[in-house]
Amino acid sequence: MEQPLHQGPADWLDAPGRWTFLDPAAERLADLVRALPLGRARDVLHGVPLGHPLHPALAQVPIGCWLAAGLLDATRIDDAAARRLTAAGLLTLPPVLWAGWVDWARLPPVQRRTGLVHATSAVTAALLHLRSLRARRRGHGLRGRLLGLSGTTVVGLAAALGGHLAYRQAAGAAHAEAEFRLAPPDWHPLGATADFPVGVPVRRHLGEVAVVVVHGADDGWTVLADRCTHMAASLAGGELVDGCLQCPLHQSRFRLADGHPVQGPATAPQPRFETRVLSDHLEARPPL
Repeated sequence: MEQPLHQGPADWLDAPGRWTFLDPAAERLADLVRALPLGRARDVLHGVPLGHPLHPALAQVPIGCWLAAGLLDATRIDDAAARRLTAAGLLTLPPVLWAGWVDWARLPPVQRRTGLVHATSAVTAALLHLRSLRARRRGHGLRGRLLGLSGTTVVGLAAALGGHLAYRQAAGAAHAEAEFRLAPPDWHPLGATADFPVGVPVRRHLGEVAVVVVHGADDGWTVLADRCTHMAASLAGGELVDGCLQCPLHQSRFRLADGHPVQGPATAPQPRFETRVLSDHLEARPPL
């Protein structure tokens, strides 16, 4: 087998996505997380009200606390403040982990493997900072500082994996964000109105962009991007639930009226196209 010509940090961060031995444990853990009776709190943890995943925003708090503690340790300006910042990072960690696990449980296998290594690194960093705090409280300043430095180093690795997961592997990214730009700018025919049964999602193309057409019972029309914003599944295979189109893969629900998610894990709205009917034919275009 030929060796790759270049090995860089991106290739190293890609490696956990190929570790298939993680799959049995990851699947069992994902089942447990999905089965938790979180109710509407699950959507809050996904970040649905925020419009993007909540976990990366929350993660800045403990990371910032631990980084500040490390800087104080390096300068020896205020050992008591460094101890308080270490404790603050630990106290703010639980919601970060909850939000991360809820997002992680809805990822495909490759991203799930990377996410599991990311989460393991974060938990390891937290344990190191916990030991650092205990050492500081018992008067073992040098040991506490060394453990804190180790914890911050490990959390830096976790952050690198998290960024790789979010951006290169597109976990949490809006997968349909470009559809308006790729669709033809003018009105484009989608078919005769008789070709669209009432209440049945139908897949069509607006130029090269796949869309899903819903003919409402009130003779209204909805045309959404077919690619789900969460993980790019085809919405044409979904079903209508309470005025929403539900994704068949992870059960995200998008309101037909405006494309906004009312149930996660999707956090970004589904692109919604303008429609008109001319001579019993449906046409659509991106909004002006």
